[in-house]
Amino acid sequence: MADESGCTIGIDVGGTSIKAGVMSLDGDILKTVEIPTGEIVTQDAYQRIVAGLRGLVAEAGRTDGDVRAMGLDVPGPVDDEGHVGFFPNIQLDPEGLSAALGEAFPSAQLAFVNDANAAALGELWKGSAAGIGSFVMVTLGTGVGGGVVIGGRLVPGAFGAAGEIGHITVVPEGEERVCGCGRHGCLEQYASAKGVVWLYRRECERRGVAGVTVAHDTDTLSVFRALRDGDECARVAVDAMCEYLGRALAQISTIIDPAVYLIGGGVAGGFDLFSAQLSACFRAHCLSTSSSARILPCSLGNAAGMYGAAFAALRAAGLA
Repeated sequence: MADESGCTIGIDVGGTSIKAGVMSLDGDILKTVEIPTGEIVTQDAYQRIVAGLRGLVAEAGRTDGDVRAMGLDVPGPVDDEGHVGFFPNIQLDPEGLSAALGEAFPSAQLAFVNDANAAALGELWKGSAAGIGSFVMVTLGTGVGGGVVIGGRLVPGAFGAAGEIGHITVVPEGEERVCGCGRHGCLEQYASAKGVVWLYRRECERRGVAGVTVAHDTDTLSVFRALRDGDECARVAVDAMCEYLGRALAQISTIIDPAVYLIGGGVAGGFDLFSAQLSACFRAHCLSTSSSARILPCSLGNAAGMYGAAFAALRAAGLA
């Protein structure tokens, strides 16, 4: 008999809030909510989240006991045993939060998944990668992340570092800027939103021109708008981003050889402007045997992580 009342919750954990969605076991979103959190390290914080999730479940017409699985995507490494590593950008005690959620939703299987890996799972379940068994998702946001799926299964890695393509070294020497990981010359320094803006500003400075007004260090919208308007500095910057990223994808193909690369994150908002150039750069550097790999945009946007976290929990519960 079908579990018609059963549901799953996908939770996207951020630095100041969480975004959660209650879904049917088939992945239809019933209700969503955003819950302000701050640091998630105290009983007060845990209970605030629990109360918000209970309210969400009730609004969706379900009970606490109907929640069969609950997945949390987190901005940090999660290994192939589901163990959570460090969090460089948020304050979160996963054990304390797990205990509070387990007490409130005793029928739910809990699962943690890295945020980029969750986005990949979301695209696999309900997005651009549905029906594609082998792909690599590349998230171009404030940083550069990724998720590797082979044979329909996520590959998080023994230490949770699989898919950290933002830290492939693309400039082995001469880069004075320090990446967030503490090293130099990482892909993230050139292909992230911050990287695109930096490349644009550098080209403007090299040419001695003012360029367009860029509101902040990750304002790729202004750079892409300038590119649409024929700004030569924007063209050089985006072409450079494609060259660095294309080289990195070519290296990935020698190891994983995926059928598809999915491009997501904020920078993907300009995908139509750089997709042809990125594909050309990739094919210029990859082995000929991998040249048929397609490069496609993601389709779920900011909801991908929420879908993927829910899907990971369903799989852990044996329901997907």
